[in-house]
Amino acid sequence: QAQLVESGGGLVQAGGSLRLSCAASESIFSFNVMGWYRQAPGKERELVAAITNGDSTKYADSVKGRFTISRDNAKNTVYLQMNSLKPEDTSVYYCNAGYGVVLESPPGEYDYWGQGTQVTVSS
Repeated sequence: QAQLVESGGGLVQAGGSLRLSCAASESIFSFNVMGWYRQAPGKERELVAAITNGDSTKYADSVKGRFTISRDNAKNTVYLQMNSLKPEDTSVYYCNAGYGVVLESPPGEYDYWGQGTQVTVSS
């Protein structure tokens, strides 16, 4: 049973940056896709970014050009660099991982989820 632990969330002013990290308890190369989702109060969980073990990526339109997902297989860690943050980026951010998923897979098909980390962007 793999575990995913997120870190790096916090409070930042609009226009600022944060880098989220997701550390896995097993080799992340075993996961076909790892991703970041977010969920704000009263809203559905939505994809932010995802990356395959071949380094193909997918981003939500709302974060393209501002966020970058990357993975470090040696450290078993996936990162989400968030720049030019906006108040509407405020949410709980969750890391996930899936063995048999693809970039287009819905969230219900992922095998593991982290506990989430809060990101708050003040205006």
